[in-house]
Amino acid sequence: MPHPAVVWDSALLKYDLGGEHPFNPVRLELTIRLATELGVLEDIPLLVPEPASDDELRRVHSDEYLAAVKQAPLAGWDVGHGLGTTDNPVFSDMHDATALVVGSTLLGARAIAEGATRRAVNIAGGLHHAMRDHASGFCVYNDCAVAISWLLDHGFERIAYVDTDVHHGDGVQTAFYSDPRVLTVSLHQHPFTLWPGTGYSAETGGPGAEGTAVNIPLPPGTRDPGWLRAFHAVVPSLLAEFRPQVLVTQCGVDSHEEDPLADLSLSVDGHRTIYRTLRALAEEHAEGRWLAVGGGGYQLIRVVPRSWTHLLATVLDRDLDPGTPVPPGWRTSVGRAAPNAELPLKMTDGAETEYRAWGDERDEPVDVAVRDTRRAVFPAHGLDPDDPRD
Repeated sequence: MPHPAVVWDSALLKYDLGGEHPFNPVRLELTIRLATELGVLEDIPLLVPEPASDDELRRVHSDEYLAAVKQAPLAGWDVGHGLGTTDNPVFSDMHDATALVVGSTLLGARAIAEGATRRAVNIAGGLHHAMRDHASGFCVYNDCAVAISWLLDHGFERIAYVDTDVHHGDGVQTAFYSDPRVLTVSLHQHPFTLWPGTGYSAETGGPGAEGTAVNIPLPPGTRDPGWLRAFHAVVPSLLAEFRPQVLVTQCGVDSHEEDPLADLSLSVDGHRTIYRTLRALAEEHAEGRWLAVGGGGYQLIRVVPRSWTHLLATVLDRDLDPGTPVPPGWRTSVGRAAPNAELPLKMTDGAETEYRAWGDERDEPVDVAVRDTRRAVFPAHGLDPDDPRD
């Protein structure tokens, strides 16, 4: 097997919404530094991206929107298209910086399509909220959707997208809602309780693509065992039936209990388990082809660097023991920059990730979502929503 690919360049830090905005690129820098100090990236040649071209961006975005993004830094505050808001402030070189994020995910997709590797990871990607003609949720261009569109035109006919961010993967779902070639799966905090207010179990795909949009809305406070119970009750069966040729995953870590913007209660251990599960599913159902991107995550020091270092390690088959100490050098340098921060000591939260499989006749809080989602989409795939064997 060719070596898995890691896409990274420090130029990706220029996607910076500025000031006190929670989407701070320091989380990427701290992740790469932590992974490097732990030896995860040793002898791994990093793929250096180039910005996506306008033609590539037009796969998902309108000409009018591209023009607005390019003009926004010079046009003042009233530019429309969701730009210039608190969530999506205008910043210098916004088009170039965001096109580079898209180019990074495209580079990973190309490496997979060309057979140079079966796995690729871009922690700077995952801008899953961006829509065809407007920015949304800290996202200007939608790298996930552009990469999926490109893959569909370069030898792949069935692609599964699994989104584990705490927020609904609405931009990707919208882009492919009526395309039966793309299965979009999103596990997220219930839309009654969290922006963007979409991602109900009843959202199942447009005409001709019924059952290809899958949403599992989880109650606030869901911990690792509940999240994994819901995931395993729905996702593996659908992947087995859909038979994707590539698995694309958005791996946002704002589902962590310490994240300031949401209310799920996962741990770094839970994230590590999710990545290992996604890797296994890619091996079983997608001939090992796995394109992983980052996403949300706003506990910049304690959570994102550790969770995404586990993601990098998992993609590279260099799995880290949860009890691995956080390197003293990393702690020292971060401590100097953030002297009041509580720094993690190990690559674990010491959390319990064992879960009970759905269908055990217990009634857990996530089971409402499990039942609703299975009943909404399983029949379209020839599966019995009420039979735990399916």
